[in-house]
Amino acid sequence: MEKKHVQLAQLDCMHSGKGFIAALDQSGGSTPKALSQYGVEESSFKNEEEMYTLVHEMRTRIIKSPAFDSKYILGAILFENTMDRKIDGQWTADYLWEKKNIVPFLKIDKGLADLANGVQLMKPISGLDELLTRAVERNVFGTKMRSVIKEANETGIREVVKQQFEVGKQIFAKGLIPIIEPEVDIYSADKEKSEEILKEEIIKQLNLLDNDVKVMLKLSIPTVNDFYKELMSDPHVVRVVALSGGYSTEEANQKLAENHGLIASFSRALSEGLSANQSDEEFDAKIGQTIQEIYKASIT
Repeated sequence: MEKKHVQLAQLDCMHSGKGFIAALDQSGGSTPKALSQYGVEESSFKNEEEMYTLVHEMRTRIIKSPAFDSKYILGAILFENTMDRKIDGQWTADYLWEKKNIVPFLKIDKGLADLANGVQLMKPISGLDELLTRAVERNVFGTKMRSVIKEANETGIREVVKQQFEVGKQIFAKGLIPIIEPEVDIYSADKEKSEEILKEEIIKQLNLLDNDVKVMLKLSIPTVNDFYKELMSDPHVVRVVALSGGYSTEEANQKLAENHGLIASFSRALSEGLSANQSDEEFDAKIGQTIQEIYKASIT
């Protein structure tokens, strides 16, 4: 299938498919923690290369599991190091689409800046153009980038949304669909007010986009159910997805199910309960159960 036809098929899948996005994009400082939760301690690796080899083995095990199926999973978000590695001789993004019919995304941000005006902007993304070029060459469909909102500070939230959309337009110009992720901290004392400001600023930025520009939004599960319904109907928005944000899998699924049209893009909640010490049967059963629960919450 020609690349253009693949992209159209992937766009249709993300826009109207039933299922959720698996976030397999822990990186940098969060990788040792992800491995530790999987039962692989820091004593198991001597350097960064060994660490990333181990985490790729973990992600490969997840992706190759029979439970990791396009009947339930629409897309998967990869870390740069994972994109640049192979599964059974294929680049990870190609394996996801060609073997699993799951749409590949790439996490592109380089972490968060220090807290200012109640928010954490993205750090400058050095080498972004080169990274996006490589993502296109690796047949990635879209990207993801995260900022964090801690307080209902109008100036800070405006800066977060403006930065996200500015980078998003650069990503779209490269032929990729950006997932814009201005996360509202679930422990924020004024979470609901932050969400009100955030939605206003997102709508302002959507209204400034050229007609052909498409984006996805990844947001914290809102305090008020169906609060982001308006964003889902915007012609620029391919899909609105939710992050688990520190909730347990059970709590995240419960809250997600109360928001119609919102689908999951869970990371930690997806891998909860998985262990390197499990047999393949135990591993597949556990991830299968988790996938079914997240899927059910996403299609309610």
